[in-house]
Order: sequence, then C-alpha cells, then structure tokens
Amino acid sequence: MRQAATQELYSYWNHLRGARLSPEREEIDPSAIRHILADTMILEVDDARLFPVRISGTRLNALFLDEQKGRSFVDLFAPDDKAAAQQMISAVIDGVRPVVAGLTAEPDDARAIHLELLLLPLRHHGKTHARVLGMLTPTALPAWFGLRRVNCLGLAAMRFVGDEQAAMLPMFARREGGEELRPGDLARRPKARRHSFFLIPGGRED
Repeated sequence: MRQAATQELYSYWNHLRGARLSPEREEIDPSAIRHILADTMILEVDDARLFPVRISGTRLNALFLDEQKGRSFVDLFAPDDKAAAQQMISAVIDGVRPVVAGLTAEPDDARAIHLELLLLPLRHHGKTHARVLGMLTPTALPAWFGLRRVNCLGLAAMRFVGDEQAAMLPMFARREGGEELRPGDLARRPKARRHSFFLIPGGRED
C-alpha cells in the first residue's frame, strides 16, 4: 500500500477486527475515518457476484461524473477485465483476505490516471459473504479530474495484503510449470508459498 489514505483505512479495519478474520459492517464508524470518506465505498455481495455499490465515495462518483450507488462495481471495469475483477473480489470474500490492486482509468482525450484499490472483507449480521469495504485512491490528481468522465477502470496488478515477499502480480499469472493462477487460487494458497509466483510478459501496461 503506497497511498496514505489506503494505509489509514487498512489500519482502521485491522484494529476493528482484532483476532477475528473480519469486523462487522455495523462497527464501521464514519466519523472515525471522516478524513478519507471521499475515497471509501462499500460493496454488497450478491448472488450474481456483480457487487453493487451500496455506499459510493465522492472520488468514485467524480471519476464517472455520476452517482455510482446501486451500480455494479464489476461493470465499471473494461470488458476484458470484468471477469478478473469479479474473481478478485470473490477471492477477498471467499478467502477472507484483503487485497490491494493497481488500476488505471482515462477519458477519451486525456492521459490515464493511476489508482490504488483496497478491498477488505466485512461481516454483516454475522454473515461472512455479505459486504466488502473498499477504497479507491488516485496516485495523483490530474487537471481533468472531476471534469471529464473516464470510460472504465483497467486492472493492472494485484496482491493480497500480508504477502510482503510477493510483487504486484498481474491478474492472471503463471508459475514456471505453465499453470494458470487466478485470484481465487492465490487466496487459498499458504502465505509462505506466495513468493513462488512469477510475472510473465503480456500483462497490462501502465
């Protein structure tokens, strides 16, 4: 995590959960994270796993120049990245593991913006597959931000928080043996073995 806001939200979430795998949705106190609320969002875990946005921070709204509450978070991604985004979020809730990802977004007539995405599992009324606390933070604010609508989000890389030895992996990585590794596979493997994954050519370019 490179962004200060991302680090703050993760620290808050980590403090709330204590010895548990994840905290309850009702434990989130907006006043405790008021300085970073613009960057935060909450996703609902639905049966179709399109992950509709329950609470949309103003940062996400500004990217698309529209209120995103009620819209599918997966559908905000580029067509080629939707399946990977869906699997990434599913890995967060199925493996109960936080993930940080690198995203890109750009309008038609301006340079791309780079963003850091943090996804954290939440319980809701004791149910584990219920909510995801998220944060979307730009690495820098371009002059066009809030004035031009981006077309979609691009997924560049991801890793599970706590895998200090792992580099940011492309969404579909391969091991030396050629085995394709998807986000769900990464979530289920022991932490001690995460550093055995390798990057291969052909991923999205910044």
